[in-house]
Amino acid sequence: MTIRVLLVEDHRMVREALRDTLARETDIEVVAEAGDAASALEQARELTPDVIVLDIALPDLNGIETTAGLRDTGSRAKVVALSAYTDKRFVTEMLRAGAAGYITKSAAGTELVRAIRSVAAGQSYFCPEVATALAAEVRNSGREAETPRLGRREREVLRLIAEGHRSAAIAEQLHISVATVEVHRRNIMRKLGLHTVAELTRYAVREGMVSP
Repeated sequence: MTIRVLLVEDHRMVREALRDTLARETDIEVVAEAGDAASALEQARELTPDVIVLDIALPDLNGIETTAGLRDTGSRAKVVALSAYTDKRFVTEMLRAGAAGYITKSAAGTELVRAIRSVAAGQSYFCPEVATALAAEVRNSGREAETPRLGRREREVLRLIAEGHRSAAIAEQLHISVATVEVHRRNIMRKLGLHTVAELTRYAVREGMVSP
């Protein structure tokens, strides 16, 4: 069975290179091309392709909005996102919008055909760069989930440390002894696996406890 593909990419030279790559495959047919989201939505509705290769940085709508628009119009085409970025935000937002695959433009020459065949068969597909980024995110999320929770007083002490206060000033503000502040500091470092004030400060900023 021939896989019918709509190719959506706003840079003509890139689009032509992708089309030439796909033209060498006997089981893949590029039925149309588009350079913007409006044309892509119209051609998807008229031609009902099996797979849409979609650049996520289009001039009128981004790939997330375009993918959501395809779903809103009832398109059953599988979307393969095409991007220059492996940032987890782009990947996860495209997946939430309904994309079935995600590959980088740098890998498109070798990975595009595999991606198209995989999503057409009902599978998901990520090029190695994206798969590595997602795996790292999962590992990091797992470590964060395992991090012991800090108590209310420990969070107060951590916030003040991150704001640059010394133990005596923290003790005065919280109406506790300096020795108690030091106990909290040691407990915070032990729970979080951190060893310096700089590391504590970065953690507090990342958690939104203080402004960067």
